[in-house]
Amino acid sequence: MSSRQSPERVALLSKCDHGNEERKGRGWRILDLEEVNHQVLLSLPMILSNVSYYSITLVSDMVSGHLGELELAGATLANSWASVTGFAIMKIGTYLQASCIISRFFSIVISILWINTEPILIWLHQDPQISKIAAVYLKHLIPGLFAYAFLQNILRVVQAQSIVMPLVWFSILPIATHFGIVYSLVNWTSFGLKGAPVAASISLWILLISLAIYVVCTKELKQTWGGLSSESFRYVLAFLKAALPSAAMHW
Repeated sequence: MSSRQSPERVALLSKCDHGNEERKGRGWRILDLEEVNHQVLLSLPMILSNVSYYSITLVSDMVSGHLGELELAGATLANSWASVTGFAIMKIGTYLQASCIISRFFSIVISILWINTEPILIWLHQDPQISKIAAVYLKHLIPGLFAYAFLQNILRVVQAQSIVMPLVWFSILPIATHFGIVYSLVNWTSFGLKGAPVAASISLWILLISLAIYVVCTKELKQTWGGLSSESFRYVLAFLKAALPSAAMHW
């Protein structure tokens, strides 16, 4: 017998290999579509919930703008300064309790910074009138900073376990009520512009309390939430080593 394969056999093997590749290709395409579908179902609720969270300060800005251009400029500058100095730092939570300890410490430090915002902004060559309004705005946003600090830590823990739909429902309620709260405080009380950050703080606390109740009571998180523990203090230094470079990179 010849050591060479017949042309018919070679053609048959090539045809079989080609068929296997086609079936494999179809299998990979099906797998890819399933993965895409899974990612979409996971990401859309997260997008919706995050948009709702960030809309709280945005709505406060919008309502502040009805008071005048100066008030709008002050509120916008205040929220920009808040994002750079405070809110961005609060996204570095991994271990819930350890991150809450650190977030509380940084909230106190940032609160002191916000109290002294006016001279800092003037030193940065911002308009004195706008800087004054931004400082007033930030002082009344300090309670919301503490709520936001804990809120971001809880959100990361829940999202890491692929639990997203409850986050959507818990975000829709505060943003729905926030419109009424901010409009009422700004236009129907003596707060004026101060009502915008006060309303944002109230809405953030409503969101935090409702989400914290869910974490403590739901069965879905029983395996990962064992209650308060002093062991969390052991992770503080390790957490800081990872968190501080991440915060610096975010800036």
